[in-house]
Amino acid sequence: MKSQLWMIIKAVICIMLMQICGAVGLPSKEDDKIVSLPGQPQVSFQQYAGYIAIDEKQQRALFYYFVEAETEPASKPLVLWLNGGPGCSSVGAGAFSEHGPFRPSGGENLIRNEYSWNKEANILYLESPAGVGFSYSANTSFYNSVNDTITAQDNLKFLQNWFVKFPEYKSRDLFIAGESYAGHYVPQLAKLIVLSGLKFNLKSIALGNPLLDFSTDLNSQGDYYWSHGLISDSTYKLITAICNTSQRVREHISGSSSVACKAVNAQLSKEIPDAIDNYDVTADVCVSYGQSQLRVYNHPLRPRFHFSLFSESLGESPNQAKSAENIDVCVQEKTFMYLNRKDVQEALHAQLVGVSNWSFCSPVLNYDMKNLEIPMIDVVGSLVSSGISVLVYSGDQDSVVPFTGSRSLVNGLAKKLGLNATVTYRPWFQDKQVGGWTQVYGEILTFATIRGGSHMSPSSSPKRSLALFKAFLAGNPLA
Repeated sequence: MKSQLWMIIKAVICIMLMQICGAVGLPSKEDDKIVSLPGQPQVSFQQYAGYIAIDEKQQRALFYYFVEAETEPASKPLVLWLNGGPGCSSVGAGAFSEHGPFRPSGGENLIRNEYSWNKEANILYLESPAGVGFSYSANTSFYNSVNDTITAQDNLKFLQNWFVKFPEYKSRDLFIAGESYAGHYVPQLAKLIVLSGLKFNLKSIALGNPLLDFSTDLNSQGDYYWSHGLISDSTYKLITAICNTSQRVREHISGSSSVACKAVNAQLSKEIPDAIDNYDVTADVCVSYGQSQLRVYNHPLRPRFHFSLFSESLGESPNQAKSAENIDVCVQEKTFMYLNRKDVQEALHAQLVGVSNWSFCSPVLNYDMKNLEIPMIDVVGSLVSSGISVLVYSGDQDSVVPFTGSRSLVNGLAKKLGLNATVTYRPWFQDKQVGGWTQVYGEILTFATIRGGSHMSPSSSPKRSLALFKAFLAGNPLA
């Protein structure tokens, strides 16, 4: 009798505590659980989406979409994914156009992505900073003061608060990955984690086609254009001797334009038509939807040559030639349609605050573009020195942040840190085909290319990208 009475008392206490917690608004992941997305095929893994408050006074909150691993999620690591821009959506690009579990089909239904990264890990997609995608700040003055420092601090606070909602993941192995301008976001967040002393089990970071050094990365474009037959010898001379890419971008950001750079821009426009996707120079482009929804946003780096450098918004169409991998060159247009459906937004627990539509890249965010010129390669070096392993990978069909610049930056960093090549430059293989090339320094710093990969390699080369991701998590050299 006493034991039964004690069990009843404990049950009553538990119920009272649950009611109290609900009354004071303590977070519960069950509130964010997705029952099913419209048009979604049946799956066995769990999905969650919702908001994490960053600043309750300013009503600033970041939106996330979280998919647990397909099998045995309790034994698999946590991966935080960030897209770039600055100011572009990790949900629209990373989750629904690249390596998430679903791809939109015609804007109505979802189909399974055979090469989803949640086959290997629990994946957390974050729309950051506020003003991107479904993330918001009710105090709109915030949008005029955003820079790398604020973004890193908000991303760290997001992780801290997200772990309160999902405490079972706090001690899990943590990997942070991203692409493009996430070459700024990821290293700075990782550095904050290391310096904070927070007990996050950070193991490694991965940077895809990343902006790491403004001049090196941008001025690799001219060589890439010329070597791939996109420009003539005479235009190549103009780019190298008269007005290089970094100079043209600086002029665009400052609002000025020299006669010399105007001439170079005009010549580039003649030789590289809109029918060439600078983010994937061998790809076809989406024509069935007319003008791409992704080209029309008022993004700070939008003009055609060649300042839309780090935005996942501007026509990064996957490579149609790889039909065996079900590549859809219109996946981003379909994603735009899908995420703007009201029933989809309701299923995701998402809301539009201060904007009328969900956008791939923010129409309201005024990011401090001077941050583009802050070099990140030494931040990467500090992480390596602290024991965090780093993978820099490049889709080799991207002319925006070409692999040649990334390769030289990684090689230079290895020399600076005194790291010898433990795996010399060699091809790696996937299904008996060359997947790309790789080199490893000191077993902690790796460079790799993905053959046939675009700026968004998981879209254009999904099978090889998944093989690279699997090796990254395991800490193994590519096969």
